[in-house]
Amino acid sequence: MNTFEALESNVRSYCRSFPVVFNKAKNDVLYTEAGKGYIDFFAGAGALNYGHNNDFMKNRILDYLSSDRIMHGLDMYTTAKQEFIESFSERILQPKGLNYKLQFCGPTGTNAVEAALKLARKVKNRNGIFAFMGAFHGMSLGSLSITSNNSMRESAGVPLNNVTFIPYNSTFNGMDTILYMEQLLTDTHSGVEKPAAIILETVQAEGGIHIADTEWLRDLRQLCDDHDILLIVDDIQVGCGRVGSFFSFERAGIVPDMVVLSKSISGYGLPMSLLLLKPELDIWSPGEHNGTFRGNQLAFVGAKAALEFRDTVELEAQVKEKEAFVQQFLREHIQSIDPLIEIRGMGLIWGIDVSHLGEAFAKEVATLCFSRGLIIERAGRNDTVIKIMPALTISLENLRKGCDIIKESMAQVTSTLVTM
Repeated sequence: MNTFEALESNVRSYCRSFPVVFNKAKNDVLYTEAGKGYIDFFAGAGALNYGHNNDFMKNRILDYLSSDRIMHGLDMYTTAKQEFIESFSERILQPKGLNYKLQFCGPTGTNAVEAALKLARKVKNRNGIFAFMGAFHGMSLGSLSITSNNSMRESAGVPLNNVTFIPYNSTFNGMDTILYMEQLLTDTHSGVEKPAAIILETVQAEGGIHIADTEWLRDLRQLCDDHDILLIVDDIQVGCGRVGSFFSFERAGIVPDMVVLSKSISGYGLPMSLLLLKPELDIWSPGEHNGTFRGNQLAFVGAKAALEFRDTVELEAQVKEKEAFVQQFLREHIQSIDPLIEIRGMGLIWGIDVSHLGEAFAKEVATLCFSRGLIIERAGRNDTVIKIMPALTISLENLRKGCDIIKESMAQVTSTLVTM
């Protein structure tokens, strides 16, 4: 690892939690150069919902690579793009009764977030955005402006303006947050201008696995309708089946004006981001938001294969089965360690909130998990939420093994505290 330490920037982060050199990966396990396997409860920060080197998608990608097809296409018409668009419409949008146009953005999620913000402001001719406390939307300047983490915001080096942060979910210290927004929008002395859009994650992932109530989501949709405000859902991390359904907002029965997708939309972990927008919002001039790599052909191939794979293996039903296991395990084995531990989650994204025990406790648990062969990260304020986010395709055997490792590690750290 001397090469990385000597030549790679200090900005590197995940490798500091997992200080080994990885060489291979398959399904739900990563392997080091020495051949040691680690169960993966991280899944590429949500980019590998279908596991590492999924054979179904890999074979499609290899076939495409071997046939001298288009590899770089900007936004030109290509067969790979056409086939993905048709498949996405037929398998996802049409069955759900959703009418969206597709905009292909740069290779990572923050670019699609930037596109959504730019378009919202263009459509409504307003500058402001409402975002939420606990939000994470990316690290470019527009995305940082709607991200609430102070240390991340400070890295911008410039003021991040035109955003009003609202407490997340239905109540905050007894306050009705919908009513609070209503008052901001209607009180002539609130000092807050009507925004172009409200953007949110229906499950805050990096914010600590906080889940928005379905009724609150419906009320938020109604608030936007009543005040001519666009509703943008950031489904970059919790979309593509992470919560069970393909989109995280389906449980509330709402239709956002825009939806941002990235990470697992490509299926195979290839760079791709996508903005879904209602047709009447598509007022872009040609080339007004573009990027050299917005036409990742291999990502289109992988994304189409992922949609087929989902249906073939009935993935949504698999996620529900694994959700039930994780929920029961955490309630029975983790909360029994300390009744003040809070468990939050749905689908295959769960958080073990140990904020009352402190950041050092959470870090030590994650470190012990890694020493026992489990890759797991932390999230939330002060990184005190242990985050469970395996591939949706993880075997029940490895899901159980990983959960057992968490239990053993937490018990060890807890016993150490007791004897001190």
